[in-house]
Amino acid sequence: MQLFYSKNLEGNRIELDPENARHAIKVLRATVGDELHFTDGKGKLVHARIADMGSKSCVIETISSEIWAQRKPELTLAVAPTKNIARFEWMLEKATEIGVERIVPIICARSERKVIKPKRLEKILVSAMKQSQRAWLPELSEAMSFKAFIDQELVENGYIAWMGEAEPSHLKDALQPQKDATILIGPEGDFTSGEVEMAKAKGFQPISLGPSRLRTETAAIVACHTFALHLLK
Repeated sequence: MQLFYSKNLEGNRIELDPENARHAIKVLRATVGDELHFTDGKGKLVHARIADMGSKSCVIETISSEIWAQRKPELTLAVAPTKNIARFEWMLEKATEIGVERIVPIICARSERKVIKPKRLEKILVSAMKQSQRAWLPELSEAMSFKAFIDQELVENGYIAWMGEAEPSHLKDALQPQKDATILIGPEGDFTSGEVEMAKAKGFQPISLGPSRLRTETAAIVACHTFALHLLK
């Protein structure tokens, strides 16, 4: 199934935005009568037929539509952007494919990257959502400091991946059945002891992701996969 993303899927007759129109005309070489599938990234899936085309325009007519339920419980992943931004982008792509509801870039004391380009990252999320044929686009929050994130409302089921804790529980054993989770993943130099204490004071539980020392992006993917497997119980 070729899946398109469009924020506007209201009505029975819809004119595609320039990017989607170009993709349908130039890349797919679609013609009038061809059928396509669209999602708005908020659970709506539309099956449509091309009704009219120009050299740069494309109009579709809805055949049917349905709403896909959002995954429950939900996962929030707060991750420090990596020095090599390509690694962070790879993480966003794979986390979207596996399943994540919210991603928050956090700037920590040892972060080597403190600036990101959200528009580029959002395009990666959209591409991964379409590729994996999901109807929900993960929310990408604005980058914020570790303290600003921790100072938000108390998190009921929060976990912080940290190598310094003596014999911490593995995430798979710490997750609560059918409960939302927020997981903190630190930068290349790990969280400072002060950051860990701040998190623990807010109710975050130190956890392990296994015996190996993982890269930031790998740790984030392991956390996503562990949460996804936990949902199958």
